[in-house]
Formats: sequence, structure tokens, C-alpha cells
Amino acid sequence: MKKKLVIFSSIFVIIDQLIKLLVSNFIPYNKEIGVINNFFYLTNVHNNGAAFSTFEGNLFFIMLMTIVSIVIVYYFFVKNQTLKKMDLLFVSMLYGGIIGNFIDRLLYGYVIDYLGFILINNYHFPIFNLADMCIVISVFLLIIISFKEEICKNIESKKKQEE
Repeated sequence: MKKKLVIFSSIFVIIDQLIKLLVSNFIPYNKEIGVINNFFYLTNVHNNGAAFSTFEGNLFFIMLMTIVSIVIVYYFFVKNQTLKKMDLLFVSMLYGGIIGNFIDRLLYGYVIDYLGFILINNYHFPIFNLADMCIVISVFLLIIISFKEEICKNIESKKKQEE
């Protein structure tokens, strides 16, 4: 199980790093390339902070929190656990995203972001990357799964009490 986790996480990291390499080599820094007019564009920007540029300029703190998050995810989701297929996929996505952005910070001191969206009233949503998507989607789905499992346990417990 842990071997599969490493393999799947590595796949996410490799895809993330390949895309960032392509972006760095083919899109000039701070240039926007429209894909869907007034909605979606590709760009090449550097994020010196964490999500939504929080903790900007605090590289040591962000790297420390990254290591702490890797340990916490391991402790709660991997250590002494038998992950179901979907859990394994979501934890792999989470690790892949965390490690993908960690590699950027380690190599460059910032994260390469490239996906831009323009929403209602010309609002430019913060630019992000595949690693960010992996983190957000996997956390969201792991929370849903956790709540679903807890609800199922409560239903089973009530059924046993009624018997």
C-alpha cells in the first residue's frame, strides 16, 4: 500500500514539475496567453507565499509548515492505516501537490503558478497550478469521505441500538 502511495504521489509530482518546466520555458514571465477570451488564460508568475500569497516572503516558515503537513498527513492517513483505493488516490494527490510546490520552493524560492481565471465583474481569481488543484481537491474529498464514514458509523450504531 505504501509503495503504491509513493508511486502515485510521484506521478502527480512528475506531471506537476513537467508542466511547470514547460511554462517556464515557453511562457515569458508575467505574460498572459488567452485560452478562452475573458475567462481563462495561461501565464507564468511566481508566488513567494503560500495559498493566495499568504505568508509572502516567509520561505523558511512555509517550508517548515510543508514538512509539518507531510508528517501530519502521514500520521492521520497513512501510518497504521489500510487505505481504500479512493483514499489512496486522494492521499497521493495531496502528497503530490504538497511535494510539487515544495520542490519549487526548494529550487527557486517561489512556486510557479500558471492557471488564470477571470470571473464575474472582471475579477481575476488568484493564479494557481496543478499542485494547488491536487491539494484543494484531495483535502475536500478526504473531508467528505471522513464525514461520510462517520455518518455511516452513526447509522449503524443507531440500528444496533434499535435491535
